[in-house]
Amino acid sequence: EVLLRMHSVGICGSDVHYWQHGRIGDFVVKDPMVLGHEASGTIIKVGSGVTHLKPGDRVAIEPGVPREMDEFCKTGRYNLSPTIFFCATPPDNGNLCRYYKHSASYCYKLPDNVTFEEGALIEPLSVGIHACKRAGVTLGSKVFVSGSGPIGLVNVIVAKMMGAAAVVVTDLSASRLQKAKEVGADFTIQVKNETPQEVASKVESVLGCMPEITVECTGVQACIQAGIYATHSGGTLVLVGLGPEMVTVPIVNAAVREVDIRGIFRYCNTWPVAIALLASKRINVKPLVTHRFPLEKALEAFETTRRGEGVKVMLKCDPTDQSP
Repeated sequence: EVLLRMHSVGICGSDVHYWQHGRIGDFVVKDPMVLGHEASGTIIKVGSGVTHLKPGDRVAIEPGVPREMDEFCKTGRYNLSPTIFFCATPPDNGNLCRYYKHSASYCYKLPDNVTFEEGALIEPLSVGIHACKRAGVTLGSKVFVSGSGPIGLVNVIVAKMMGAAAVVVTDLSASRLQKAKEVGADFTIQVKNETPQEVASKVESVLGCMPEITVECTGVQACIQAGIYATHSGGTLVLVGLGPEMVTVPIVNAAVREVDIRGIFRYCNTWPVAIALLASKRINVKPLVTHRFPLEKALEAFETTRRGEGVKVMLKCDPTDQSP
């Protein structure tokens, strides 16, 4: 293990949800819990067995650490391990604090040209990498991203990076769609009160065809329905956003058109990929951060996120650090 002085920690919708509702599905907050799982910091101490890191190293932290070498770890899908430790998922504490201890294998050294803030953004970025890989995004893909929050935006960034020829994004908010344009979306559609079928036909009309891939990032029932209707026969719908446990969807429509419906659970094996992309400047995640607060103003930062202002709110945990 290593001990870190934390630097940048992003606030996620799940952090806010635990704070407001005390649970997400089967994960219930029963005791006080430290939030935060999008993080970077500086190593200040290393355990005796640690050789690849040393004090002073700047690192990004992968929050999910398997506790045992089970079948999922053996096949490289450690995110599915039922006993995994995960920051800020009850009962495991997160890393929104000044000092934090973590498994050395899940701390990744940041190159000099990658900032702490970019390091913290690797966590949401990883959701996009994992989702687009599961979706099979490739050269020339036409992609529909449903929802333009932070996770919708990272999927836009990654889909374009992976060779998507055209990406269309839907959302209720005009300002969020503007941000989608900024990070590389080719088309945006502001949804008002259209039916799921109407949304699907708007997607088809702006793309000039039905998308082979839909990445659904809202979890809203009507959006999942629109995702099924919109996806080209033989294509893939990836469900990233999580809403109610039971959802009514046109499953026969998907079945008879051979639309594959895939889920994702967080990510695995994405940090090295993300660091390589950031270091080579192939992707730019900087526009995602719209607000910054010192740790002392954490409540204000959480309120800002809860109100849906901006995109990504970042907390600064190190009072001695003067960087922007």
